[in-house]
Amino acid sequence: MNESPQKTALYDLHLELGARMVPFAGYLMPVQYPSGILAEHRHTRASAGLFDVSHMGQILLPGPVPEAAAALERLVPGDIAGLGSGCQRYTLLTNEAGGVRDDLMVTNAGDHLYLVVNAACKETDVAHLRAHLDGLGGALEVLEDRGLLALQGPSAAEVLARHGAVGDMVFMTAAMVEIAGLSCRVSRSGYSGEDGFEISVANQDLENLARILLAEPEVEAIGLGARDTLRLEAGLCLYGHELDAETTPIEAGLAWTIAKRRRQDGGFPGADVILDQLARGPARRRIGLRPEGRVLAREGTEVMAEETVVGRVTSGGFGASVEGPVAMASVDAGRAEVGGELGLMVRGTNQPARVVALPFVPHRYAKA
Repeated sequence: MNESPQKTALYDLHLELGARMVPFAGYLMPVQYPSGILAEHRHTRASAGLFDVSHMGQILLPGPVPEAAAALERLVPGDIAGLGSGCQRYTLLTNEAGGVRDDLMVTNAGDHLYLVVNAACKETDVAHLRAHLDGLGGALEVLEDRGLLALQGPSAAEVLARHGAVGDMVFMTAAMVEIAGLSCRVSRSGYSGEDGFEISVANQDLENLARILLAEPEVEAIGLGARDTLRLEAGLCLYGHELDAETTPIEAGLAWTIAKRRRQDGGFPGADVILDQLARGPARRRIGLRPEGRVLAREGTEVMAEETVVGRVTSGGFGASVEGPVAMASVDAGRAEVGGELGLMVRGTNQPARVVALPFVPHRYAKA
């Protein structure tokens, strides 16, 4: 018997705002509001959008941080030991075949590590971490009593500064900050390609904080539909699409996540496979594609080189900022060169497309 979907602490507010709710990763989540996905997408790029991402898993791994980092490095290829206090890093849980179990964010919070994992993977991630963090697994704490908001867009910093001191934060830094009198864990990061923040706050305060931010003239509520089109335009991987247990970080175009020290020392699951691909090159690669005309190539669409299937689309749709269709695909490495001409088998017709550099729109992170 299937369990009923869970609800975040903002469920009633979503209904009040007219959201269309859909099951997603075990939760009922807003896919869009009355203005629609395209308008929400464009508003986020132009001003500021507020996303409920409370379905994500928030995990605390107690310190001392050097011991916690050393234990986590046995499961990920990132340099966690070199992560300074108040800094955040994107990394991957890998398997013994070099594939990806999940992607996650890790923050050095000074006296502990704070992890954010994908909603669909959080139960298996927690079990994996508990089983493989040596003596620290039992101390791992899942923060079930906290929600998570993402405020994204060029006006995000200005909006948040009206309610808390976040102006000195830069991309991929984090701190405990009082926002509108509420104690929040804030990181300058997000999933849209825009400047922005992710804000963790107690569930009991989540609706209050959301209403305060939505009262600002620049801010509108944004659903999961626009969140997906924003990350696609930004060329960001999504687990279950560009990343899965059969796809290595190198095949996914994430070689930059393998730290120099880890390339030399290894010591993480699948290191032999991943390091060999770094040295020799992978058999397939992630690419960006711009279909000609208005043809939309959805996930699973076959990518063609003349009459031969050379890959499949992993994510595709309409890019509202580029005003045309965009797609990411996994293809034979020999077909990944930017500028190359490929085809997309859409409704039985081989439609022309061009390989382009990712991202489709420039990232606008607030870097130091």
